[in-house]
Amino acid sequence: MSANNSKPKVGVFICHCGTNISHTVDVEQVRDWVMEKLGAEGVVIARDYKFMCSSQGQELIEKDIKELGLERVVVAACSQHLHEMTFRNAGKRAGLNPYLTKLASIREQVAWVHEDRAAATEKAKAVVAGAVQRVVKNQPLEEIEVPIHPDTLVVGGGIAGIQAALEIANAGYKVYLVEREPSIGGHMAQFDKTFPTLDCAACILTPRMFETGMHPNIELLTWSEVTQVAGYVGNFKVTVKKKPRHVNEALCTGCGACMEKCPKKVLDQVFEAGIGYRKAIYTNSAQAMPKFPVIDTANCNFFQKGTCKVCEKTCPTKAIDYEQKEELLTIAVGNIILATGYDLFDARRVSNYGYGRLANVFTSIEFERMCNAAGPTSGKIVLRDGQTQPKTVGIVHCVGSRDRNYNNYCSNICCMQSLKFAHLVKERTGATVYEFYIDMRTPMKSYDEFYQRVLEEGTLFVRGKVAQVTDAARNAQEEGKLIIQVEDTLIGKQRRIPVDMVLLSIGMQPRHDAKEVGRLFGIGCSTDGWFTEKHAKLDPVATMTEGVLVAGTASGPKDIPASVSQGSAAAARVLNLIMRQKIALEPIKAVISPWQCSGCRICNGLCPFNAISFKAEHNVSEINPALCQGCGACVAACPAGAIRSPGFSNEQIFAQIDGLLRNFSAAAA
Repeated sequence: MSANNSKPKVGVFICHCGTNISHTVDVEQVRDWVMEKLGAEGVVIARDYKFMCSSQGQELIEKDIKELGLERVVVAACSQHLHEMTFRNAGKRAGLNPYLTKLASIREQVAWVHEDRAAATEKAKAVVAGAVQRVVKNQPLEEIEVPIHPDTLVVGGGIAGIQAALEIANAGYKVYLVEREPSIGGHMAQFDKTFPTLDCAACILTPRMFETGMHPNIELLTWSEVTQVAGYVGNFKVTVKKKPRHVNEALCTGCGACMEKCPKKVLDQVFEAGIGYRKAIYTNSAQAMPKFPVIDTANCNFFQKGTCKVCEKTCPTKAIDYEQKEELLTIAVGNIILATGYDLFDARRVSNYGYGRLANVFTSIEFERMCNAAGPTSGKIVLRDGQTQPKTVGIVHCVGSRDRNYNNYCSNICCMQSLKFAHLVKERTGATVYEFYIDMRTPMKSYDEFYQRVLEEGTLFVRGKVAQVTDAARNAQEEGKLIIQVEDTLIGKQRRIPVDMVLLSIGMQPRHDAKEVGRLFGIGCSTDGWFTEKHAKLDPVATMTEGVLVAGTASGPKDIPASVSQGSAAAARVLNLIMRQKIALEPIKAVISPWQCSGCRICNGLCPFNAISFKAEHNVSEINPALCQGCGACVAACPAGAIRSPGFSNEQIFAQIDGLLRNFSAAAA
């Protein structure tokens, strides 16, 4: 059937996607039906190809655009999320405005959700017909270009944030590194050794911390938090609250005299995980960066009682400043990297394991500090009495992870950290070690080799989820011991194993304030609470908000190498934008017609990206196109119909619906 001359010339290209689509959809039948039935809608050519996204498939589309003068293109293949840009670019290379290309999903929305081949084929026809009738109504759109400010904000000073900051700074660009704790380093600074190579964590991390603190292109803002974010990719305005250290950083030399003389000892619940003490004026460790201490006003005798002032009297440079106030800093940046890390699961929630009730049940982070030569026990593995070495140790995997009562997901690092603990216990005490595991997960480079090494060292493995840790003895052998009650699934029996010490390998969970931080930066969280990436596989460091990237464990459980890799990846994305100096944004942005807007402000509170502001002088709302992500929430909510979204007009949507229903209408007639 010849095309109607009043309609733009449309080409339809249908992908087999190997057998992903063609296994369920009769692609050839759809192709022939399109040529026969949709000529009146402007279709002049319909083709099928095994892999339309391949270079040959794209060249086929480009060739037809040029030779047949196609004015619109429909590609029936996979989802827009995966290959819309691929086919837009193919059209662009052939001289067609990229927004005159429409992707119809017949893989995710048809082939993958149906088993009836005949019904799936009919649905594929309807989906293609809807796309054809819609693309005819499409209008050419032009991308929006915005300049990129060369400075970058990195939030979170753990290993991922440090890596990202150094990559950007080493390329010659300014970085603001914001960390809420007094020192950078994150959780890694608490560790003794790293798996599977057993490198000293401090030996790896401390040089990076020092380089970060001394780098001329990095401005460290520790003991600080981001309180407000405005603007858009390339042009963010960020407010940072810098809490008072009560130490003048310009005068302090980090000599430590104030800490040495301070009379007040405080149980350190953060860095020493509750098993060691610090002073009321302190640094996290001797390797802290920056080296300046901070006064804990909640425990300082001067701030609580008005007495003492020992630190002020002993400071040789007069750096103590009790009058220091909170500061608010405003910085301009082009991109933001969130590397805010993770929280540790609270082992007290699993009450049947006895943590917090039974003295010699320890968490993994407590054990890390105990093993550390700079920790509270100087690296000695001892019971709570601080003296007795254990002769038998039980290590429980998956505490708080892989459990429907707590966190369904695997925390990624627990198996390997538990194997590391077994090795360290054996090495330093010679104790008998039991590992209680559900499944052993050692998938990365050299991980399984390390597992085999621990096996050869004599660690005893019990496959089964621990039911209970108790001190209720049933016989003389169990007296004075902790008893681990477990079903050994390899032998099919219940076992009670008495030990001196229990180590709980607690998992990772999202930061307690992840949702609030996500809202602050305009990004979402998964159902588990981790920051959501733009695409988990193809774009794992980008987010749905342009210019805001995530790295490390902020987006999910990872080990150190993966976190470092993501820090570098996020930095590479930022450097790409900085060196391009500008970015082209998607033109599908909501637009308000001021003559229709009544100033009701309903849209203002609905926008998840804070892109809408109210202009009181004109009594209308206004949309910042650089912030708008084209979600359409405001378009749907506007009672006056004053907001439209290019590419999603009523005419386009109704045309697509007509196309989707045409087969059903014909059948009914």
